[in-house]
Amino acid sequence: MEKISQSEDNHFIPMTSSSSYDDGVISGDVYYYTNQIVNIAMVGKPGESWFLVDAGMPTSGKEILKVATERFGERKPDFILLTHGHFDHVGGLVELLENWQVPVYAHQAEFPFLNGTQDYPEPDDTVEGGLLAKISSLYPHKAINIAPYLEVLPENQTLPGFEDWSWIHTPGHSPGHISIFRPIDRVLISGDAIVTVRPDSLYKVLFQIKEVNGPPRYLTTDWDAAHQSVKTLASLDPEFLLTGHGQVMEGEEMRSQLKDLAENFHEKAVPKHGRFS
Repeated sequence: MEKISQSEDNHFIPMTSSSSYDDGVISGDVYYYTNQIVNIAMVGKPGESWFLVDAGMPTSGKEILKVATERFGERKPDFILLTHGHFDHVGGLVELLENWQVPVYAHQAEFPFLNGTQDYPEPDDTVEGGLLAKISSLYPHKAINIAPYLEVLPENQTLPGFEDWSWIHTPGHSPGHISIFRPIDRVLISGDAIVTVRPDSLYKVLFQIKEVNGPPRYLTTDWDAAHQSVKTLASLDPEFLLTGHGQVMEGEEMRSQLKDLAENFHEKAVPKHGRFS
């Protein structure tokens, strides 16, 4: 089998928040865990089939394996689902695959960044925003290579073995970004299409100030597509929202903020200056 590898610029990022190591369960079988400043999800009940959503910050593989073992024992996931391939969502992926050897589902438009053939654009440290935007040139952006395990998402918009979930193409933050939604209890896992913290603000990230926001500014390359994705997600009328960054939100307050973001996206999310705005 072809060798897999993390990106050549993969390195530990010394960044954390007050929510690091937090975990909990949403609507029965959606377990979330916060790795430094990013959330992963493990969907499924202990003792039954499950899947992992995203793979955390760089060098987080052992930590994620430990959390998974505590919840599911030695049972490995049926698959790993990637909302997208940015460094803070694939940081532990190679180590997880070396242990589990399971399929990785992603949108085909994201494949070049996951099979080693194309790097993401460099983070935009000129973009309008706070300190975390200004230092974003430090973040890894080169392609990871997990080609032997990559699988295209099913055309029928469901997830294999978990047909109560739908995947939704939500580009803008990256070309192949996806979110997933379960209509029966209206759980939305949005990746970075929307987040529940201001991701360029060091203060708000450190103390996890809850607010529905657009995608991280320093890595978002298509703001028109990002706006359409937010409108698509708002139209789902979710009850529970787990995002790539920030705390879980639920109920009417969350829906009101999400609707406001969709209606006033350019004022609330799009930076006034930057390479992609």
